[in-house]
Parts: sequence; C-alpha cells; structure tokens
Amino acid sequence: MKRTLAFGGVVAATGLLAAGLAVPAQASGTVSSDNLTTTNYAAQQVATFWFGQRAANLQQATPYNVETTVSSKHVSTGGPAPDTKPGVVPAIGDEKKTTSTSKNVNLPKTTGKVFFIGADHRPHWCTATSVQSSYHNLVATAGHCVYDTASNKATLDKWVFVPGYYQGKTPWGIYVGKTAFTHYDYDVYEDGDRDYAFVTVYNGVKLGADQYKWVKYDDATAEQKAAADAKKAGYLVWTIRGVKYIEYIALEDAGRLGDNVGGQGLAYNQKVGGSVFVFGYPSGSHPDGTSPFTGKTLKWSYGKTFAATAPSIKGEEMVGVKSSFTGEGSIGSAWLTQYKSTRRLGYLDGVTAAVSDTDGNKRIDTSISPYFDGETYGVYKSASATWSGKIA
Repeated sequence: MKRTLAFGGVVAATGLLAAGLAVPAQASGTVSSDNLTTTNYAAQQVATFWFGQRAANLQQATPYNVETTVSSKHVSTGGPAPDTKPGVVPAIGDEKKTTSTSKNVNLPKTTGKVFFIGADHRPHWCTATSVQSSYHNLVATAGHCVYDTASNKATLDKWVFVPGYYQGKTPWGIYVGKTAFTHYDYDVYEDGDRDYAFVTVYNGVKLGADQYKWVKYDDATAEQKAAADAKKAGYLVWTIRGVKYIEYIALEDAGRLGDNVGGQGLAYNQKVGGSVFVFGYPSGSHPDGTSPFTGKTLKWSYGKTFAATAPSIKGEEMVGVKSSFTGEGSIGSAWLTQYKSTRRLGYLDGVTAAVSDTDGNKRIDTSISPYFDGETYGVYKSASATWSGKIA
C-alpha cells in the first residue's frame, strides 16, 4: 500500500564541508514508500531463501537486465538545474572528520549487491551502497532495482542487500529490505529523472552454529512435526529426488548495516562538471559482443559529470559520466563525489540508471544518473529517519 508524505527540513553540515560543499537547504516535494516486508517472520523467510541450499539462489542469480541500455540517439546534452542551494550529509564516521588525500583508490566497503526475484520469477542482482542515516540502516540504488517496472507490481520480491558479496560469501551478513522510498513521480510515472530509491533494511543476519541441518521425513505426521520445529528458526522445504527434506537455518543477529560497513554521505544540487568515482559490479556485454566484465568483483571508473537527457526513459534532467561499465549488474552503481580513498568515504551524488554507446562504435562509453536535487534530499530524509529493527 502506497502513502504520500510531505517533507522538508535542514541538516547541519560538519566535517568534510571543508571540501567546499555548502550547508543543506530546505527542500519540498512528495515521497512514496512501499513495504518490502511487513513482519519479522516474513523477513526471516526472505533471509533463509537466500541462505538456503548453501546460498544456491545467491550464486545462481544473474545481473538484472531491465531498462539498462539507451541508444545513442536518445542521449543528448540537457540542463539539470539545482532547485535549492547545494547541500551535503556527512558520511558515517566523517561527521567531525577533516579531509585527506590519497593517490590510491581503495574500494569502499559500503558497496555490494542487492538480490531480488524479477518479473521472470528468477533471482537477479543490481549494485547498491550503504548511506548515512539516523539508524545506520539505509541502502541506495536505482529505482528500477526496487520497483518492478517490468510487470508493474509494486516492488520486487525477496529484496536483500549483501555488502561485499563474492561467490556465495556474505562477509557482513544479509540485510533484508523493510521499506522502499522513492519520489512520487517515479513510483507513479516511472520518471527517469527520479530513478533512485532509498531502502531501509533490518539488522543483518548471519548463519548460526546449527546452520544447514537437514531432516528427512517420510510420512505426513513426521512432516507436520518437522515443519513446526523448523518454523521456530526459519526453514525451506523442497523435494530432492522424490524425497522431501526440511533444511533448518539458524539465524543470528549481525548488527546494523552502517555499524558494520559504514555509510556514504549524500550530496545534492551540486554543480554539473564535478568529478565522481563510480563503483559497481558491471557485467554483460558491449554491443559488439565483447564481455570485459564478469560482475564478480567491484570495479571503479572516474570522470566529470555532464548534463544529459534520455527521453526513452523519460529523463529530461539527468547527468552523465564517461564510463565503460556495461549495463547489466552496474545499474545502481554509486557515484561518489569528494571520495577519500584512505577512509573509503565520500558523498553519494548519483546512481547509475542506464548506460549508452554515445559515439556509435558498439562499445558502452557513458553511464547516466538522475540529478540529485533538493527533492532527492527530501526522499532521502524521509528514509533516513525511519527505524527498522532486528529480525533475529
């Protein structure tokens, strides 16, 4: 069920504002929110779905390929404009820190993959990142990595964030999505200028000592008893070679997302032409058929933003950056301005919504993001003040 909220307010700026970013200003607009899970038990079932069968669903998931590429003729220079004064929210841990410099590019711990079930009923993933919030429980990604634009359902099913994911490994646990926040214009009209989402997540969960305990049963009475016992901790049931099993999965609390991996700050109404690092998990091929990225490891690119439009996705006020990231997997990639490699922190100033081959040489050369303005800050502010809690 959707609801619309009015928003507006000011956040005090500290620390990294020495980098030249101004105090956040008031913003106004509308926010839509949708529940991804409504009960702790439902959240436990989502977590066990991804942990089950030795994380088989995580490992079998494929990069999301919905609305990833726009043709070059649909990318042109445009003119996003600030709607209020420039503003920032400091990253977790940098509220009172000073700036520093580094020649190396250390990858952020905050970035990972979001997993979900697509309209095709198969597991898929996008890129996402942890961001600052009151309860250290917030994830940012592309709007269409949360909202089901393919089948027009409200949201994608079984949505989780896994920071640092690699080949079935969940080093900081699995964080089940609770509530998704986006701009009303994206939720209702799929406006490409608002193709971003901020999602609150429950505390992470990890596997307990009794992980993956298998119990076989052969009759209905034994099945009922086994299911009742398994329900206390979360379970999955399926058939293997004609024999049913219940897989017990004991879940333990892994703590809050931001406490474990940190959270990037947020920047909005920034001047177009600034430099950004783009961090994501690109996968898929270029139009010429070459596939330089596997999607298995976090990659980065760097460039200056420029104004862009993409009418095919209803994007009239967007920004672009030169990047060879192919679209599958990299959708939702974090655009970080003023990124400090030593602290692995910066300000989130965009998320990849699509990619394009702008010069027609059959090689992807541009990533496109909504322009983060005061209304983006309003969506963020509503999400960042929302509590989620534990599921184990």
